[in-house]
Amino acid sequence: MAFFDRVAGAPISWGVCEVPGWGLMLPTSRVLPEMKELGITETELGAPGFFPEAKEEVKAELDRYGMGMIGGFVPLVLQHPERWDEAVANARAAAEVFAYLGGDTFVTAPVQEYDWPRPVALDREGMRNLAKGLKLIDEVCADYGMVQTLHPHFDTLIETKADVDLLLEESDVKWCLDTGHLTVGGTDPVEFARQYADRVGTVHLKDVRLELADKAMKRELTLLKAVQAGIFTPLGEGDVPIRDVVLALEAAGYDGRYVIEQDLAITGDVPAEGTGPIENVRTSIEYLRREVLPALPEAAA
Repeated sequence: MAFFDRVAGAPISWGVCEVPGWGLMLPTSRVLPEMKELGITETELGAPGFFPEAKEEVKAELDRYGMGMIGGFVPLVLQHPERWDEAVANARAAAEVFAYLGGDTFVTAPVQEYDWPRPVALDREGMRNLAKGLKLIDEVCADYGMVQTLHPHFDTLIETKADVDLLLEESDVKWCLDTGHLTVGGTDPVEFARQYADRVGTVHLKDVRLELADKAMKRELTLLKAVQAGIFTPLGEGDVPIRDVVLALEAAGYDGRYVIEQDLAITGDVPAEGTGPIENVRTSIEYLRREVLPALPEAAA
């Protein structure tokens, strides 16, 4: 499949997030048509409250705008064996909705707790428990014809390079290669792509201002404050070598999606139609067309 047929979108690029105080949540009637205007025809589900609650109504909304569903992001507590039943139940509920909507990608964020407190790094025993929990979620996803991908993420149990390296040793789970969050946590996304392309199930493309990433990792800024300050930029405007990540993956035979996912917070007035988030995503698409597409092998382009 050609490269741009595998480029998808995410509501968070339009500021859609469930975190209190994050910013304005634009409606589907604004976000989905703007995605389509940019040539994006698939989206992640996004935060609760963005789509209607009933899956049948979500399907109708997707159909109204001619959009496909990828799947979505699911925080789970998996490091405690006594809580695996709870995590499996949560995963099954999410997977049932994703599958009904045609999604095939289940993105797991292993959190310390469901209210996202600051994570406490796991030792090897704790990571082995987490790996066993992930195996249970793999089984749930298989029941629904989906693939689980592990999302390294700021303020989760897989945040730093040490966390990433330890989980790679203890688990064979597929990964969501998030260029932004890997970079924030100190993992080189290009090296990850080169070494572990066969472990990558999906890709989130985001660029990062390293100055703000450093402040976030030192806990001088919360994730919310860092996002509001502009830690994540349109592709090509930050410090992440996005082009090199894509080329490494494509050279290794990766044929999955690239989700443009620039975490954004809208803290002022609602931007006028055709301005704001759509401009950022358009800039990212132009970067991919200008810097990545010409460098791809003809078969991939």
